[in-house]
Amino acid sequence: MSDIFDSIHELQDRRREVELGGGDERIDKQHEKGKLTARERIELLVDEGSFIELNPFIEHRNTDFGLDGIKGPGDGVVTGYGKVNGRPIYLFSQDFTVFGGALGEMHAQKIANVMDLAAKNGTPFIGLNDSGGARIQEGVLSLDGYGHIFYRNAIYSGVIPQISVILGPCAGGAVYSPAITDFVFMVDQTSQMFITGPKVIETVTGEKITSEDLGGSKVHNAVSGNAHFRAGTEEEVLEMVRALLSYLPQNNEEKAPVVNAMSRESDYREDLTEVVPFNGLRPYDVRKVLEHVVDQESFMEVQKEFAKNMVIGFARVKGETIGLVCNQPKYMAGGLDIDSSDKAARFIRFCDSFNIPIVTFEDVSGFFPGVKQEHGGIIRHGAKILYAYSEATVPKITVILRKAYGGAYVALNSKSIGADLVFSWPNAEIAVMGPEGAANIIFAREIAASDHPEATKTAKIDEYREKFANPYVAAARGMVDDVIDPRETRIKIIQALDMMRTKKEERPKKKHGNIPL
Repeated sequence: MSDIFDSIHELQDRRREVELGGGDERIDKQHEKGKLTARERIELLVDEGSFIELNPFIEHRNTDFGLDGIKGPGDGVVTGYGKVNGRPIYLFSQDFTVFGGALGEMHAQKIANVMDLAAKNGTPFIGLNDSGGARIQEGVLSLDGYGHIFYRNAIYSGVIPQISVILGPCAGGAVYSPAITDFVFMVDQTSQMFITGPKVIETVTGEKITSEDLGGSKVHNAVSGNAHFRAGTEEEVLEMVRALLSYLPQNNEEKAPVVNAMSRESDYREDLTEVVPFNGLRPYDVRKVLEHVVDQESFMEVQKEFAKNMVIGFARVKGETIGLVCNQPKYMAGGLDIDSSDKAARFIRFCDSFNIPIVTFEDVSGFFPGVKQEHGGIIRHGAKILYAYSEATVPKITVILRKAYGGAYVALNSKSIGADLVFSWPNAEIAVMGPEGAANIIFAREIAASDHPEATKTAKIDEYREKFANPYVAAARGMVDDVIDPRETRIKIIQALDMMRTKKEERPKKKHGNIPL
């Protein structure tokens, strides 16, 4: 009998050793940097008491460069499964106290194993990244390990939601796994992502820059667009991850969970007539429109600081998740440029992958002009929006709030590229271009020949606006399904979503399309 208890005590001792990671001294150093340990992060992310660890006793098997005499509990990563808001997830959390979280052969195998389990069971997968990169002592085995992870990121994309949380350094090949995942979270002053670090850049190009200025959370959220969310502390970021998961289905064969909507007296929203200025040249914040349309306090904006002329994010209508794609007239008159095209297209494709209806609020002046945009590939980038909307088979609703000009009107979920329903407010202008520009081209000779060119120009602008720059010409041709009272916008969206709850639409059978990347 004592033999079994000796074995149990040995098991408990070994488990305690694994749970201690790199030991008290290294844990203290982690805390001194303002960082949590791998296990503390897991405790904050998952529901209390729900985490089950997998492969805790795996260790490296490399004997080169002195590694034969060094133990690495869990090989520097904690993997397993738990629950968030009562729903299962799989995860890994890199342990910076063991080998600096560096990825080796067995470290990668643990992550690959848990990714496979997530896919087999149809549950979201979350990576808590805090690593010095590839474990140099293991050489090509480390690189091969990254390859196994990248491969799974790619083949499970669109099958299960994948979320990356950057909680420390993430350099070299390590950044490509987060880049393939659906959403990337970062912490101010703690998280960094870059392919080559500041020292390498200085050596090769002579440029001097700090790690934070090169690849910190502000840079990737506001400039590069590589990240989607950031916060000041790890606790805040992990709470944001929990919030995001509440909007998402478990996998591509399910729909997002329905929650109880916060009650409000009426779906008829009187204040909407005051939000959007009638004058098309006056800016406004499209978020104010959303406040009157979606469930109270349900909007979770994605990539808030990047490409501000486009607002995207998740919200709920009567407790059901929707994806929102909105022009933002507050910036660049809501025009589409390279970055906003990328931002919208990727989000549209995510929503379509996971059965989330897409609602588009349109007030677009066109594709943004300029040599920099043209030479930067606006044609290719703008085509991504056309491709994404055309490819999507989820319910797709468009509400034209004010302006819908040119190719941008077509690109933003018009009927011609597959919109299920297009609504327009009565003040909307739907045309090839704005009345001023159109009049200058169409009536150029008449204006030039007139004795009073300014008066003639004004009259021709008014003539064009009356004939074309309104929603009724488009409605008469079936390009707009209905011209609606702005105050009934929420009602119309509720009715449309209800009507399309059982929508099924197929695309031609193919291996996959070739989006203009």
